[in-house]
Amino acid sequence: MMGTNGVQYQYQYASFAGNSGMAYGYRRNESFLDHATEFGKAMVEISVEFGKGCRDIVWQSLGREDTYLGREFRRIKGPCAKFCAKLRFFNEYLPEDKDPLHAWLVICFVSVLALAVLCVTTESNTSATPLIKKVFLHPASADRILLPDGRYMAYREQGVPVDRARFSIIAPHTFLSSRLAGIPGLKTSLLEEFGICLLTYDLPGFGESDPHPSRNLESSALDMLFLASSVGVNDKFWVLGYSSGSLHAWAALRYIPDRLAGAAMFAPMVNPYDSMMTKEEQRGTWEKWTRKRKLMYFLARRFPRLLVYFYHQTFLSGKHDQIDKWLSLSVGRRDRAMIEDPIYEEFWQRDVEESVRQGNAKPFVEEAVLQVSNWGFRLADLKLQKKQRGRGILNWLKSMLNGDLEEYTGFLGPIHIWQGMDDRVVPPLMTDFVHRILPGAAVHKLPYEGHFTYFYFCDECHRQIFTTLFGTPKGPLNNTIETIEADQTLIEVDREEEEEEEVNLVDSTID
Repeated sequence: MMGTNGVQYQYQYASFAGNSGMAYGYRRNESFLDHATEFGKAMVEISVEFGKGCRDIVWQSLGREDTYLGREFRRIKGPCAKFCAKLRFFNEYLPEDKDPLHAWLVICFVSVLALAVLCVTTESNTSATPLIKKVFLHPASADRILLPDGRYMAYREQGVPVDRARFSIIAPHTFLSSRLAGIPGLKTSLLEEFGICLLTYDLPGFGESDPHPSRNLESSALDMLFLASSVGVNDKFWVLGYSSGSLHAWAALRYIPDRLAGAAMFAPMVNPYDSMMTKEEQRGTWEKWTRKRKLMYFLARRFPRLLVYFYHQTFLSGKHDQIDKWLSLSVGRRDRAMIEDPIYEEFWQRDVEESVRQGNAKPFVEEAVLQVSNWGFRLADLKLQKKQRGRGILNWLKSMLNGDLEEYTGFLGPIHIWQGMDDRVVPPLMTDFVHRILPGAAVHKLPYEGHFTYFYFCDECHRQIFTTLFGTPKGPLNNTIETIEADQTLIEVDREEEEEEEVNLVDSTID
């Protein structure tokens, strides 16, 4: 049967005891939705009762006065009440028809909401930075030489030609740099004024130079020597080392000292794990560095393969960023102003694009490992000192034949070091360590200067450097005039030697 409301009913027959008659009745057919609704109501009621039971248990266990929390609450209840009584005068500024508790809750909620909106707004303003510039791959344009082992080395020549240079300087670049760096901001006119030929080159695997299968600091010094010979530097040349590029300059002082006229170092980096450093020198050096930079040194020393991941997340990611973020550097106020300058930013981006041209992390890992591993020599080996004569008859005969001539070891030429006293990349204590090991080096301390400010884009600083190294500027060589003068000098010397030989021959004949 169908009811008036559309619900279907079913007749059933029922018998009643004591009544022989039959009676009619009916019941409703319940759907699955009805069963689910009733089940949900039952679950809600059970959950509410269960929650009330848990509340009662917690209150009886922790909230009563004889429990630990109850005793602690009674202990602080007094001071809290006094503190609230002192702040009760704020209620005078609330509406009279409002409950203070309710009003203060509304005020706290609105304050928290306003603070959250302010934080979100600040983050959105901070995130509205200019789009990150992508690394651009420039066409190959470097001059290259062929090394004896078949590798090609890319180099750059600045200043006067080699055949007219009074002084030749070779400058290996730093980590994450290239031959384009040299001395940033150096004017060609200043090089010509002093008659300087500046040679820079790409380290193996950097820029347009081929990688070296098993390079070390000795091979780095030999590459420098082959470069000088290939471009026509026949006389002794100066080596210039800046920051981490100094380890290649140190190697040149150790392995090719006879070809060097001197060394100019700027914030020179040494091995931070050097065993000759005192605890104070190590502590004063490491505390200036960020935690991430310390981690990079640790990984380079123990787990160099892990550096590949970090490098691909930073400067090998194909996007530009600031140097202090990529290399985890802590910089001072003046250095910060320098690296945020548009002129420096343009130079830095172009230099990085050339450095990562090959897109391979291996050369950078090798460079990082070279810095913190065994160099194959110590700085003390560069110290000028008398050579100890060995024992035995052969050494005694050799000393007798040489007479009173003393033999020396170490580097005989001048070493100049410039160090910014506000440098946090290469702390001054590192230069103090170098000066302690090499007391003959001339150290020029620069107050208020950082790691970049004296070496980068400073015309007056560059002039001071060259004046310190080379004295009064005399310009490039005049090959015609000076060659004639040199030939005349050699002729006069030969004549004097011939006259002395004739006098000695006459004296021996008379005797």
